[in-house]
Amino acid sequence: MKNNKERIDKLEAEQIIPREDFKELIGTYTPEESEYIGKRANFVREKYYGRDVYMRGLIEFTNYCRNDCYYCGIRRSNRNAVRYRLSEEQILDCCDAGYSLGFRTFVLQGGEDPYYTDERLAGIVRAIRRRFPDAAITLSVGERSRESYQTLYDAGADRYLLRHETANPDHYRILHPEELSLENRKQCLRNLKEIGYQTGAGFMVGSPGQTIDYIADDLFFLKELQPEMVGIGPFIPHHDTPFRNEKSGTCELTVFLMAVIRLMLPDVLLPATTALGTIDPNGRERGIQYGGNVVMPNLSPANVRGKYLLYDNKICTGDEAAECVACMAKRMERIGYRTVVSRGDKAGFCRP
Repeated sequence: MKNNKERIDKLEAEQIIPREDFKELIGTYTPEESEYIGKRANFVREKYYGRDVYMRGLIEFTNYCRNDCYYCGIRRSNRNAVRYRLSEEQILDCCDAGYSLGFRTFVLQGGEDPYYTDERLAGIVRAIRRRFPDAAITLSVGERSRESYQTLYDAGADRYLLRHETANPDHYRILHPEELSLENRKQCLRNLKEIGYQTGAGFMVGSPGQTIDYIADDLFFLKELQPEMVGIGPFIPHHDTPFRNEKSGTCELTVFLMAVIRLMLPDVLLPATTALGTIDPNGRERGIQYGGNVVMPNLSPANVRGKYLLYDNKICTGDEAAECVACMAKRMERIGYRTVVSRGDKAGFCRP
């Protein structure tokens, strides 16, 4: 019988272990074994990225959404959400502010808002590309057609974030209404990869109904997909959703799984998410110490930051605000890392 240290060593050496070993590792690890996998994940991350932590400028440009996912605070049936959209001029103003702070990656994130047609969104991407030709443009706007993804890529988008949330169809049904399908979600991710985007997937940790088996499904799906980016964060309930009374996920399991993902996908871009910082004051630092190498301060206008609430108690001010870049840098320096504001592409990635 293998012990967990042997499983961790095998995962680092071979970048995969059998399903039953994954389940045993996730289900039985001790605090000492968690510390061990964190050290191994950091060793691997430093081989590819050193001790650099990439800063992305996040612009949450719309909180309208056509979907009704049971976990999400901006779901269409939430009548208490205060809705907003940013104009192209407002988005460019956010980019101007970020660029002056040194940011060379902008992340446009929003709900699946039909207002932003291919023509309208591609126009925004082209305007950013013209004004900031040396910056990377990342989109996170949900499920769209392959043709739409191609249009946005041709307009100048470089990266696309689309968390799959769960790779198990039974768990997917617990989290989503009938009109959404896991197979379409997966096909969107495959389309993005084929087009040439640096593609990001990911899942919630501790979401309602999640089991160790389902987490194993997520890990094997990520291994199959080979995304350039993986974003995972703890589930945090929102008071205006059906999951309002569910328990949150934990920082401990989230960072442990970040380390697992670093060993599985050694050169992946791995954010320490806002949700981690929300659930634990030192959550983002812990994420970086477990193999993470990306943080995303908020470039959105101050008057809308409190309206893009996917979950309760989200960090909206202070160090999360992009104006406090120096604060974030100091936090990373205290744990032995340095923030950088370059494009921060995946190691060795070249746009086709």
